[in-house]
Amino acid sequence: MKAQLDMDKIARGLGAERRGKVTASGGHFGAMQLVADVEARFRVPSGGGRPTDPTWTERRLLPLAPRTLRKLEEIAATLHEHGGVSVGPMQLAALVVEKTTEQLSERKARELVAARRRARRRSA
Repeated sequence: MKAQLDMDKIARGLGAERRGKVTASGGHFGAMQLVADVEARFRVPSGGGRPTDPTWTERRLLPLAPRTLRKLEEIAATLHEHGGVSVGPMQLAALVVEKTTEQLSERKARELVAARRRARRRSA
């Protein structure tokens, strides 16, 4: 098991101040973050099979447009080819939904709804 880094200690050593969590969103760094997330969270079940996140206990259907499924398949294939990480397209979709949900606060959701209502009023 890898040792945990003490980010507060590292920041103090560098004369810096921690101000919050930074997440990668796209491009090379986003892809590397995705590979790291898959490697850190996915484990092979005790009975064998495809690696998965052991905390995922709910199973639901997720309707997708064909282009979205193709894109997920492409990303999964790229992760396998370049990162050596085996992940299915729907596992990838579940991971993206989970990460987005964590980042979207209730306040931000209300702001998005209010902005959409304002846009509708302007176009009417």
